[in-house]
Order: sequence, then C-alpha cells, then structure tokens
Amino acid sequence: MTPPKSVLVIVTRRIGDVLLTTPLIRSLKQAWPSAAIDVLVFSGTEGVLAANPDVRRVLTIAERPSFFTHLALLWQLARRYDVAFSAVPGDRPALYAWLAGRWRAGLVVDNPKHRWKTRLLHRWVPFDDLNTHTVLMVLALTETVDVPPCYKVVAGWDARDRDNLQEHISLAANSPYVVLHPFPKFNYKMWSHAAWIETAHWLQTQGLRVVLSGGKDRREIAYVDDLAYKIGNTVNLAGKLSLSQVACLLGHARLYVGPDTALTHMAAALGIPVVAIFGPGNPVKWGPWPGGYSHASNPWRRYGTQRVNNVTLIQGQSACVPCLNEGCERHVASFSDCLQKLPSQQIIAAISATLDNGSKPEALHG
Repeated sequence: MTPPKSVLVIVTRRIGDVLLTTPLIRSLKQAWPSAAIDVLVFSGTEGVLAANPDVRRVLTIAERPSFFTHLALLWQLARRYDVAFSAVPGDRPALYAWLAGRWRAGLVVDNPKHRWKTRLLHRWVPFDDLNTHTVLMVLALTETVDVPPCYKVVAGWDARDRDNLQEHISLAANSPYVVLHPFPKFNYKMWSHAAWIETAHWLQTQGLRVVLSGGKDRREIAYVDDLAYKIGNTVNLAGKLSLSQVACLLGHARLYVGPDTALTHMAAALGIPVVAIFGPGNPVKWGPWPGGYSHASNPWRRYGTQRVNNVTLIQGQSACVPCLNEGCERHVASFSDCLQKLPSQQIIAAISATLDNGSKPEALHG
C-alpha cells in the first residue's frame, strides 16, 4: 500500500479498549511517519490519548448521541481519510470506517449475524473474544496493510501534567509511594473493603506512602474517601486528576496495586511493578500487557497466579475462576465471591516479592 496521508482509527468503547489500541496506532505511525493519525472514541475516554505523540487529533462522539450531533459527525467523517480502521467489532465502528475511509479494514465477528460488515471493508480480521489478547487482536489489523507490529502500549504525560500533579501532591525523591486503585467501574471486579485497608496498613509499616487513585464518579469518590478515612495518613487523589496526570503519578510510583481496570493497564504499560487482582475476568484476553513484552503470543494463561515482566497477576482461587461472568449473580452490580474472599495476605505476599525484585522509579521532581 502507498503510505497514506491521513488515517482514522475507530475505537468506540471503554478507556481500556482505547489504551490497548495504542500499539496499533504506534505501528502505523512508525510505518507511515508522515501520516496524520486521528482517533474516534466515545466521549469521556479521550483523556487516555491526551499526551499521545502519535495522534494528531482525537474526535469524540457520545455513546448515545442526539440525532443532530450524530449527523454532524457523519458529515465530518465523509471520505475525509485515505485509510480507516475499525478496531472494535461493533456495528457503528464498521459504518464509521466505511463512511470515513477511502480504504477500510476492521475487526468483524465471524458469524452470519455480523458478516454483512465485511461488505463495508476492503480487508477484515475475524474477531476472537476468548483466546487472543486484546493487544494482539487489534495488532492483527497491521497485517491488512503489511505494517510491522509494535507491541508497546503508549501511556504518557507532559511537563504541564507533572506541574499540575505537584499542586495536589508533594513527593520528594526520598519519599517512595505506592498507588492503590480500589474502585473498578463494576462491582463484579471489586476486591473487599477490609482487604484494601489491611494491605494499605502493611504498606505503611514498610515505610511507603499510600496514594489512593480514583475517577470523578460520585460513588467512586465516596468509596475512596471512606477508605482513606479508615486507613489514615494517605494521599487521596480520587476525582482530582486527569488521565494524563494519573499516568505521571503512576510513572513515578514504587508500585501499583489494582483490579481489572484501565488504570491497571496504564500502570503495566509504564513499566512500574504492578500487582493486578483478577477474579471472573479472562486474563488471556484482558490481563495487563506487561511493559517490554513484545511477542506475538498471549502473555497470560487463563488459570492461576502468574508473573510476566513487571506484572504479577493474582487470580482468585475458587474452582469456578475465571467464570467469565459478571459477578456471582450474573450482572455488573453483583459481587464476585472469588474476589471478596481473596485474603489480603496473598496480595501482601505478592507485593513483598515484587518490591524485592522491582526497580526504583524516576524521581517526580527529577
């Protein structure tokens, strides 16, 4: 293919999906350095691309846009790009790619119900939602344009993010800290409240400062506020930082501990020691992509506690794990027994081993 001048990557899904599409974007930019690469995402997820050097512009659309807002986007897209990629297998991404790109490729679920989307695309890749990691699934699109894959998940910040972060937190080089992210978006990914408190207290006995992270949702802020009160002597940054500022926070942390959520993917990408807590989720598909991992094979097995590069993945030990269901009651508001019963001692042991083996981060003020 002749190197295009303009490329659109469509990834209208959650923050983690957007982040795990950055290896595709980096691959395209390395192969086509003169190409202007835009990314279309859902509103509220664009922050994870704010400091991405490979992206010219981020376009946003609401998950449920009004008729006229949607019409304005469609008008904006119409045949404006040389190449368009649908990096998620939904109906709207395929239609956006068809409308936007003079040449199109995308992921498509290979069954009769979805196969109509292949008619909108010049090349397509069968989507595997079970046995292929999300990074590798998205990178399969590089084969449609004969571009070498780059396996790096890109999460970054700039000097302004570092300066703004220092308004919220003062951490000198001799004050190592650990970031705990206790609140996933859905209850079925949540570890127990008491276990977070026990883990935080143990970290404090090791001379480490505990920093709590969290998004801007009111329920999340209330949960983290309560946790901060019960732990005591923490830095509570829930709801106070942009995603690029969070990346800066993580990049200078001694360690990160979190559940199956976007920030865990970000921490892993930044190369710091990570302890990821998994329950019903599928590690093969959604395990954090380890820093420096550059193989065309899944980094994680489906079962068991494992370590790859900077990431230790702790899996609940119930016989049903991973069940791939959304909680024990099969809906996102329900909880998962495998996580609620996971003892803090198991996470503390993993943290201790990780701290013994992990490298020290760059100083925030350096």
